Amino acid sequence: MSQAERLAQQSAAGNSGFLTRSAAWLAALKGWRQAAAALVFGLLTAAALPPLHLVPLLIPAFTGLLWLLDGVRRRQNAFFLGWYFGMGFFIAGLYWVGIAMTVDLARFGWFMPVSVIGLSAGLSLFVGAAVWLVWESGLKGGSRVLLLAAAWLLAEFGRSVLLTGFPWNLLGSVWAFHPLPLQAAALFGIWGLTTLTVLAAAAPAALTGSNATAKKAGRRFVICVWVLLLLAGGGGALRLAIAPPVGADVQEDVRLRLVQPSIPQHEKWQGQFQEEHFQRHVELSLSPASEAVTHIIWPETAIPWYLNRETQLTEALASLVPEGGALIVGAPAFEADAADGPHIYNSIYVLDADGSTALRYDKYHLVPFGEFLPFREFLGAIGFEKVTEGSLDFSRGQGAVTASVPGLPPTSPLVCYEVIFSGKVTAAEDGRPEWLLNLTNDAWFGRSSGPYQHFASARLRAIEEGLPLVRAANNGISAVIDPYGRALVQLEQDEIAVVDSPLPLALAATPYAKLGRLWVPLLLLLLAGSALLLRKISASSG
Repeated sequence: MSQAERLAQQSAAGNSGFLTRSAAWLAALKGWRQAAAALVFGLLTAAALPPLHLVPLLIPAFTGLLWLLDGVRRRQNAFFLGWYFGMGFFIAGLYWVGIAMTVDLARFGWFMPVSVIGLSAGLSLFVGAAVWLVWESGLKGGSRVLLLAAAWLLAEFGRSVLLTGFPWNLLGSVWAFHPLPLQAAALFGIWGLTTLTVLAAAAPAALTGSNATAKKAGRRFVICVWVLLLLAGGGGALRLAIAPPVGADVQEDVRLRLVQPSIPQHEKWQGQFQEEHFQRHVELSLSPASEAVTHIIWPETAIPWYLNRETQLTEALASLVPEGGALIVGAPAFEADAADGPHIYNSIYVLDADGSTALRYDKYHLVPFGEFLPFREFLGAIGFEKVTEGSLDFSRGQGAVTASVPGLPPTSPLVCYEVIFSGKVTAAEDGRPEWLLNLTNDAWFGRSSGPYQHFASARLRAIEEGLPLVRAANNGISAVIDPYGRALVQLEQDEIAVVDSPLPLALAATPYAKLGRLWVPLLLLLLAGSALLLRKISASSG
């Protein structure tokens, strides 16, 4: 007798409650109804992401997913059940990708549905594989919940590294509505937060056991999991309670100015607006200050010209540099190579008082279809283009570095979505930096959830590494974040403003900063071992 049939019999006999009846109903769904339910549960999961943070919806979503799985008879159906769940999750969570196509509707309007649905369909393959693995195992009760957490973690890590990686909206980011529940990231990173989240959300599925013993074991499992979640939250509360007040521990004689010009993306690369936009940056930079500013920071591609080839422009910018400080700007760079032709880079420049370039960092993690066209020979032939201006693909820089900035401690510069790559925002071989610098332009995505999701990821990197984060965004969210994930200052979306702030001090290297992505196999081993142990205990007691 199948699990679905047993649940249905229990429900009909009146010896079960609401949970068992719900589980039986979901397990009995077939065909398009089953697929639709999985899609809806994926949508509920997306609602827990920034900026909504409807975290309680994760419980019916993941619990319901496992109950749907009880009604699956064929492995391909198990895979597609997970794939439909993923489609709901990614379409709702990444709908803003299509907004980037509206910047040039004439060229890219047709690509709006393709970009969202295509990206979601590809990423959903990882979810489908995770759910198939759970079904294939044949585990039940708490063991199955543990395996689901392991499979989901593996899926998230897989999509973070394969095909250049896209670790956007990792599930642990649902807790980014406040620094307190994020503190556990200092121990085991976003990967541990994701694991705890899936365990807590799916745990009620263990309450519908096939007999009294199994139900009792399920109740104990749920209690253990939720106690573990509460302990993580309590540890976060304690960590914040003993932390110094916000803004108390800062670098002496450092005053940062973040410039947020809010340039509309559809105007940004149009020649008739570029001088006006440049002047807006300059005027904001020269705004009166209550304290002397030492460093001015402009966002990604604040300057639309190749700065490394604009000698007169760098000389003009030198006049903005505070004495003993620096001007940090985002701008493209052009390099002509006799061997393999021209290269353009998405770069961060640090200019000192005489107009010299004290540092140039070139972006390493490039955005597919945005900054380069993957499989260009094939996709270009059938009409695909990259979304950014120009026909030439951006080239990759060298990757994460620890860099020197005049008047500041060593930093790790990051352009745009490089900040979402957990465990990859610092270069250990260069020595540990003392702060993270993130320049970005999220105007591509309008007033959508995208900029909020991006900001949540950035804040998580600060907690993981125990490093302050300075973030200058064209249209927001610009902020200075301390190593506990607390904002000293913050500018909201579409504000045209500057904000001045000290630079917080770094903490000692966190456990996650020391181990980084090694936590992924450690967590997988712990989950798999716990699942096997729990199955053995259940078998001996049953």
